[in-house]
Amino acid sequence: MFCLQKPKMLHLLEKSLRNGLPESLKVYGTVFHMNQGNPFNLKALVDTWPDFNTVLVRPQKQEMTDDFDHYTNTYLIYSKDLKNCQECLGTSDVINWKQHLQIQSSQSSLDEVIQSLASAKFVRVKRSRRVLYMMPQSAKKLVPFLPETKKLRPGSGKPKPINQDVFKLSSLELTHAALVNKFWHFGGNERSHRFIERCIRTFRTVCLLGPEGTPVSWGLMDHTGEMRMAGTVPEYRGQGLMSYVTYYYAHVLENLGFPAYNHTDNKFIHKMSHTLHHILMPCDWNQWNCVPL
Repeated sequence: MFCLQKPKMLHLLEKSLRNGLPESLKVYGTVFHMNQGNPFNLKALVDTWPDFNTVLVRPQKQEMTDDFDHYTNTYLIYSKDLKNCQECLGTSDVINWKQHLQIQSSQSSLDEVIQSLASAKFVRVKRSRRVLYMMPQSAKKLVPFLPETKKLRPGSGKPKPINQDVFKLSSLELTHAALVNKFWHFGGNERSHRFIERCIRTFRTVCLLGPEGTPVSWGLMDHTGEMRMAGTVPEYRGQGLMSYVTYYYAHVLENLGFPAYNHTDNKFIHKMSHTLHHILMPCDWNQWNCVPL
């Protein structure tokens, strides 16, 4: 596999990946961010160009200095040909299987490929599979052909109003990373804390400050463009704060041109997504955490 370095190539890749939506969503969102300045210092590799079959996005080697930091050591994969994908990844060193790492994709069909490669490299794999949603305006722009998208009506899916005398819209500060890390399902450790700090420092964030002046509900995105690590402190749950944050944050991102999407396996987030008219994708969100034996 070889690296696409020229800006023109990356813009052509983004355009091509858009034609593969929604299955290319994770990689599309990442390449979109690369074309907005590449703040996470990533590189995109393809098997052939311009008619590629498999694309893999990963950090530059100088970013991957901690062998145990799977938050940084993240690979995004999209492939039109699973046999080609297995051949490309199995006969090259684009994935450093000696590190703790994670692979993300919107293609459940990659599971057999990844499990096979990991077995050959003596790597233990734990797969997380979630439902994938796209926000209404992003869906209208990116996947207008989906039946659910065609049913959207202008101005629909608004959240209930909140008491703006009590809750104030704001953005997260680096000092709030510990709070976000505490409630993130995939976090709760020192490395995830550093990852969250990097996301807060790099990207737009949204939160609601409570009466004490500290965040009670928040949303932020990662380097793939996905809205992740969102949460509400327990004592303020059930008041529609997350719906308000998610709705507002999606509009902020979409007004900047970013694709807005998220994943969940939480029944309350499913309910919120239905209320906000998020579009359920026909493909899944997948993450494979890999640990060398």
